[in-house]
Amino acid sequence: AIFIFCESKSSFHIPQQNKKKSNLTNMKIASCPSELVGNTPLIDLNRILEQNGVDLSTGVRLVGKLESLGPCSSVKDRLGLSMINEAEKSGVLTPGESVLVEPTSGNTGIALAFLARERGYRCILTMPESMSVERRMMLLALGAEVVLTPKETSVKGALAKAEEIIAGLDGKGVMLNQFNNPANAKMHRETTGPEIWRDTDGAIDILVSGVGTGGTLTGTSQFIKGCDEFGCTPKKAITTIAVEPKEQMLITAAKGGEKEGPQGPHRIQGMGAGIIPQVLDLDIIDEVVAVHSTDAEKISRDLWMMGLPVGVSSGAIVSAATKVAARPESAGKLIVAIIPSFGERYFTHPMFSEIKKEAEEMKKQPLPEPFDNTLYGFPSARG
Repeated sequence: AIFIFCESKSSFHIPQQNKKKSNLTNMKIASCPSELVGNTPLIDLNRILEQNGVDLSTGVRLVGKLESLGPCSSVKDRLGLSMINEAEKSGVLTPGESVLVEPTSGNTGIALAFLARERGYRCILTMPESMSVERRMMLLALGAEVVLTPKETSVKGALAKAEEIIAGLDGKGVMLNQFNNPANAKMHRETTGPEIWRDTDGAIDILVSGVGTGGTLTGTSQFIKGCDEFGCTPKKAITTIAVEPKEQMLITAAKGGEKEGPQGPHRIQGMGAGIIPQVLDLDIIDEVVAVHSTDAEKISRDLWMMGLPVGVSSGAIVSAATKVAARPESAGKLIVAIIPSFGERYFTHPMFSEIKKEAEEMKKQPLPEPFDNTLYGFPSARG
């Protein structure tokens, strides 16, 4: 593992006499959870391409960047850390005094909650009631206060509620506003983009990323494609592909495309927030691929069956990447898909309804001799 270390005070003490004996100064030990953010690995996903009929003889290759392996298992760990660090540097946040209040679909809230515990903040999070119970439990277990809002109002309702809460906190409430905060894309210019460039040895041709806040797609693309505003020198003219739910094609429309089919609620948690975030650089997007919730769930299950537990948004992104990989013009190209989050926090999602039912209906089985199964609730010794 590769750790990112900050200049914080480590709780690990190395006795002087032991330094000489075993060279313990070379040990890599993080002193706090936030030091584990970043440097996530890439994994080959060509198995998914093959399972879905993509001809691998063309030389196309798909890899996933496993943001699911962060300390709190999502790409939002980076976002939370960047926003809090920048707010503390500017004096907006004061540990022990400020109250973090943020609208979230879950993962940003989880990142802020774990950082609040680390830095000493009270944390209040508003989120649509449609978000999974697992996410709510994570937030509560991390000591955050959770306020649910009507699912029909999506993130707009959660934002309005957060603003109402801040108004009642006598000036102590601070909303970092992940959708508008420049620290969002900044983190990906400084970490995610460089990591992908380094780990692919500059061979990346296509970036496929979902859009929640737009920070990952924007910052990563700015680093690789170049951005004069932020001093990023051009490295390669990659193709940037944004992924959004087919049931909520706002980015497609913003780029001049046509919406397809019924528009409204969807089942892809973590993207399709019902707004065009200010963080998102629409001009840096070369194409938008809309994925239906059903297709996202199907590919998510495929990823689980290759031993990679991911959320439904990962399924949407890999589904889009699979469609792109199947195109003739993708021959010989290296496609990098962002895998935003780990799968365990989605078990109450409709995608897992059959598995949940099977798990709940499982019955214990009788044991062989010499066990007496009547002792365990069976009608006879042999069951």
